[in-house]
Amino acid sequence: MIPYLHPGTLNIYEPFVKAMAGEGDELKLLGMWASPFVLRTRLALSFKGLSHDYIEEEIFGNKSKLLLMSNPVHKKVPVLIHNGKAICESQVIVQYIDEVFTGTDRPSLLPANPYDRAVARFWATYIDDKLFTSFMTMIKGKTSEEKAEGRKQSFAVAETLEGALKELSKGKPFFGGDNVGYLDIALGGFVAWVHTGDILSGSKQFDANKTPLLAAWFERFCALDATKAVMPDVEKLVDLSKMRQARDDAAAAAVSQSS
Repeated sequence: MIPYLHPGTLNIYEPFVKAMAGEGDELKLLGMWASPFVLRTRLALSFKGLSHDYIEEEIFGNKSKLLLMSNPVHKKVPVLIHNGKAICESQVIVQYIDEVFTGTDRPSLLPANPYDRAVARFWATYIDDKLFTSFMTMIKGKTSEEKAEGRKQSFAVAETLEGALKELSKGKPFFGGDNVGYLDIALGGFVAWVHTGDILSGSKQFDANKTPLLAAWFERFCALDATKAVMPDVEKLVDLSKMRQARDDAAAAAVSQSS
């Protein structure tokens, strides 16, 4: 509890008050607008109500000195810099944010129960291992057959996640129950690319007929103000995907002509 402060002593307790309120922290996020893992981190910051400086890295350009210094192992975004200390990897960053920034105005993302936390982490890893891989196959596949296989895999992942949502939500709106939790954030990082994939393929990733709970979750999550505040422009993602595809097709044609 913050003690009663006489106006004359406010300056003495000001650092204490700021610390209790979670203020006075310098947060910087190194990111790239199209990355689902960066979006995941921005969602965590948004739902926690944390202001930060966002530093955009170039998509195809040279990596900044700050990025290379902050993440010398993987040399990739996202990187959260908190009071000069770097935290890397999106799942680690989200868990760090949840542990450090607590309070009645910043509800926890991870469940309180250790077993429930382990389950949430398991499914977050599943999302990264399975959903991301199928997305990359679908978007970057060299042939139409490869792209179709990626789409098939992504539908299978969605059906599995449908079962997880039914079990974990217990009939409530989100994986976290009544409120957005860690697993909602983990999957939420991909919502912009789900939109993009739907536009490019002409079919729904989270189909209301096949995965009704996920389809409803998707609409509900995307409608939240904290989500809309950090969502990238889907049209730009579509353009980026088409540009990458054209570049890859040109490179493949050049190899074919030279062989």
